[in-house]
Amino acid sequence: MQAVTPKDDSSRDPFAKGAKLDEAEKSQAERHATPPALVIHEIIRDEGEAALARGAAATGWSGLAAGLSMGFSFLGLALIQSALPEAPWRPLVDSLGYCIGFVIVVLGRQQLFTESTLSAVLPLLVRRDPATLLALLRFWAVVLTTNVLGTVAFAALLTFPELFSSAQTQALGEIAAASVHEPFGPTLIKAILAGWLIALMVWLLPGAKSARLFVIVLLTYVVALGRFSHIIAGSVEGFYAVFTGRASLGDYAFGFFVPTILGNTLGGVALVAMLNHAPLAPQLREDAD
Repeated sequence: MQAVTPKDDSSRDPFAKGAKLDEAEKSQAERHATPPALVIHEIIRDEGEAALARGAAATGWSGLAAGLSMGFSFLGLALIQSALPEAPWRPLVDSLGYCIGFVIVVLGRQQLFTESTLSAVLPLLVRRDPATLLALLRFWAVVLTTNVLGTVAFAALLTFPELFSSAQTQALGEIAAASVHEPFGPTLIKAILAGWLIALMVWLLPGAKSARLFVIVLLTYVVALGRFSHIIAGSVEGFYAVFTGRASLGDYAFGFFVPTILGNTLGGVALVAMLNHAPLAPQLREDAD
């Protein structure tokens, strides 16, 4: 007796993948699917490669623009805060103002230091050679310097007499003073969390598609709500405190800048190395071979 081979009824299965889709519809479904982790890794690495290859002048101007734009996070936070009564729920509302600078920088494709702790590090983790390390350090130096110069200019602009109401000026001063008078340890930990969240934002954006704005606002809102230390947004606050006599340059340098730059960098790079690159490293090595 001849054995009967069962028919493959997968084409008749109404729940089979793509069973009722024509080729155009399958292509559309693939375009709307979330990219695999390896694809996201390569998208961000390509951005990092382009950033490292960019000339110092172009990088510097983009970094300066980002530093200036981040001033709107400080200003937006203060303006909303000044319009609200003193209440426990006030940070839940005024923290939305902090997101403004990040939205401008990210959607405007300006070069922000904390974003580069993810994108610009990936080429180094893949190639692991001295030339890439030197390119990364040079890139970081240009971006950080021009970001900070932008924050100095924006903070100086905010000190112009009679620019804001007394309530708004008071809010600016209170926020600025608080940013530079925290103990070293808590500032360092908060900076690690901020660097982690900003790097995570960069990782999520390639798959976010139309939800990019929501991702930016959601994660930077958490940074604001927790008053996590961000080296560029916080530098606007710190320099405003210096310019208005609420702090000294030493307060800014050692009370804010040093712990925050260490924490932001550690948080961003650790996220890249341990949580995003390491799981994909074996596959990347196989593809290279």
